[in-house]
Amino acid sequence: MSGSALAGWKAEAVHRPGLPHCPSTSNLFSWLSSILLMAEMKVTATALNSTSSPPQGPATTNSEVVTYTAPWPVYALGFPYHHSPALRLAIGSFIESRNNRLEVLELAEASHHFQVLDSFEHTYPASKLMWLPDTTGAKPELLASSSDCLRVFRFQQGGSKPVAQLVNRKNVKYSSPLTSFDWNADNSALLGTASIDTTCTIWDLEKETITTQLIAHDKEVYDIAFSKGIHSFASVGADGSVRLFDLRSLQHSTILYESCNFTPLLRLAWNKMDENYLATIMMDSHTVTILDVRAPAIPIAELLGHRGAVNALTWAPHSCCHICTAGDDCMTLIWDLQRPAHSMQGTSQADPILTYTAEAEISTLQWSAAASEWVAIAFNRSIQALRT
Repeated sequence: MSGSALAGWKAEAVHRPGLPHCPSTSNLFSWLSSILLMAEMKVTATALNSTSSPPQGPATTNSEVVTYTAPWPVYALGFPYHHSPALRLAIGSFIESRNNRLEVLELAEASHHFQVLDSFEHTYPASKLMWLPDTTGAKPELLASSSDCLRVFRFQQGGSKPVAQLVNRKNVKYSSPLTSFDWNADNSALLGTASIDTTCTIWDLEKETITTQLIAHDKEVYDIAFSKGIHSFASVGADGSVRLFDLRSLQHSTILYESCNFTPLLRLAWNKMDENYLATIMMDSHTVTILDVRAPAIPIAELLGHRGAVNALTWAPHSCCHICTAGDDCMTLIWDLQRPAHSMQGTSQADPILTYTAEAEISTLQWSAAASEWVAIAFNRSIQALRT
């Protein structure tokens, strides 16, 4: 990460009210909850659109910001874990119907445009996309997605194929929708899913069987994240709690944090460089809460730089002290938690070290593990790759 703001990144962000609506984390969960009411698949819904319909295709603003315009509203993003000659990114549509799509993009260095390597059908909007956490590039390129079930695809340019479809409950006709999942970085056979039916499910991908399924929260579970290693994971949900679990002893869980007035917690990110720290966001809140597993109940820091609801967050894959957030204020912010104003102690009201203002509310973001200088954001039909 550079020490100063590069092209596209600014020292101050400007709030832009009245912009077109785009998919957000909270309305995605509302949509997922409604899937069970559409079991007959006879309801025709329209995609979330802005007032204008921008043309499909690539565009760039400068060498540090690359923009791709999709043919539909975008929600899910996913960077591969292994290094490749060109930057790659998987994206998922947010169309309120059964018929959705995934695309795999690659940044062409010569033209500095994103080109589509593959585009294929997907059932319902993907709430999350993740590539197989393989940093060597020696394993097959597998892409997983969550929606009405957990799907795994084998990526092949121009012809990706489904290789697994994991359904939480096979004794009912329709399973409860999945709000999120995580792929264990230390054991790629291990995946965990979060569902609106209050459960978390741990899968063995190699056997395509459930290792364990537990009632994790009192209400819907909105996110799940593994710690470094293969034993611990955490979850957040509509009951406003962050809960820690140990796969070696599932009889008990630890409530690490409960939000004020039990406001639902939407997203969770575990710092993979320092497993002591997690971050979470509340529904309709501009605050990012930083937690220390060694000191339950009280946040060790709160990041207050956003002027609208925060929709997404991710820790830097290459640093234990940097975190990136994005939200309805159109801003993407990068924070350095080692700065004296933060210091992982007490409430922080300091400014972030880098800011970027998009053209609309940002629904999601990802930070590339293989090319850590790149952050990707999504808003409306646009995906932007930002070089930090």
